[in-house]
Amino acid sequence: MENTKTRREAALLVMVVFLLGVLLGGVGNHLWGQRVWGLQTIPRGHDQILSQLTHDLQLSPDQVKQVTAIADDMRSQMRALNAPLDSQKEQIRQQGRDRIRALLTPEQRARFEEFTRRLDEQRKKDEGR
Repeated sequence: MENTKTRREAALLVMVVFLLGVLLGGVGNHLWGQRVWGLQTIPRGHDQILSQLTHDLQLSPDQVKQVTAIADDMRSQMRALNAPLDSQKEQIRQQGRDRIRALLTPEQRARFEEFTRRLDEQRKKDEGR
């Protein structure tokens, strides 16, 4: 009888320790995620970055105009820097696509063309930012 009671108490103790571990692990993961990953929210588009910068630094309207002009100048310089590489990237992209097309059936090729069309549209949209 005492042996059964001792076993039940031991099983209960193991279960309590296990549940506490799960709870503490979950809370710790949640807090760590908020603390570390939550701080790493980076705005995606240029407008979002400017908005976040304006808010965080409490820029005046005149400062916003000046920062916008600086950001536009930086963006145009970066595009000019990347322009020579764009044609090379496009050539590599087309060569890769041609190699993929060679592997595909006619039916797959039609779907691949639709896929690459959507991909190119998205790329153009992203470049416009």
